[in-house]
Amino acid sequence: MAMVQNLALECMRAGGTALGVVLRFERGAHIARAMRSSGFDWLFIDLEHGSMPLDTVAGISVASLDAGITPLVRVPPMDIATAIRALDTGALGVLMPHVETAGEAEVIAAAFRYPPVGHRSVSSTLPQFHFRPPPMAQACRELDAATLVGVMLETPGAVQNAEAIAAVAGIDLLFIGAADLTAEAGLHGQPDHPQILDMFRAVADAAHRHGKLVGIGGISDDATLATCCAMGMQMILLGTDLGFMMSAATARTRALRTGIAAAAVSNPK
Repeated sequence: MAMVQNLALECMRAGGTALGVVLRFERGAHIARAMRSSGFDWLFIDLEHGSMPLDTVAGISVASLDAGITPLVRVPPMDIATAIRALDTGALGVLMPHVETAGEAEVIAAAFRYPPVGHRSVSSTLPQFHFRPPPMAQACRELDAATLVGVMLETPGAVQNAEAIAAVAGIDLLFIGAADLTAEAGLHGQPDHPQILDMFRAVADAAHRHGKLVGIGGISDDATLATCCAMGMQMILLGTDLGFMMSAATARTRALRTGIAAAAVSNPK
């Protein structure tokens, strides 16, 4: 059995669905165990939007490895250097945003795969192995197998290039950024629009033809998510840390204030 396990990736390769949550504001390592206890399979540690520093990413990633939840990072577009540092300090994958072409996907695959497939630099201080890696050839082989390399398709142009992008060796996942895609298509916030659903289906079909996984984020409507799952999407991003907190907090305060108002009417002084 390999020393490094990417449980979300293994779940999807076995035909299951992996559910994720965006981390943008939460900075404590405890969030890994809390989100695992909440039923999530992976963390979307977001360095594209927000101000999280890399040492915080490392702390959350190491805690995630111990908690049994997969730490993945999103970096700014084509920020290879930051992504490599995140991988070397504990992350088990990268979702690169705003990928438009197969050429960009080839650069990404080469950067995040070890030789002979790619050119990722070798490090001996890897928390994924509890800082005691096996012989280097074995370590690179096992970490390569456990590292998820995903590209985010977020424009109509990227969707048109989905077939060529999916054909790139070393890419595991095509991930649809629905919020940006609907905006770029002039259908902002309408992921259930027939034109958008056709784009979703085109990406999913291209991924499946090349044996790649497919996922989606930026959708809150359960019916649309069910449609995406029916297309064979296995990696689903359900929401953000702040979004979940705001939703629960708002529901709680509204319920209490409604109860207070009802009690006041029923029991006037």
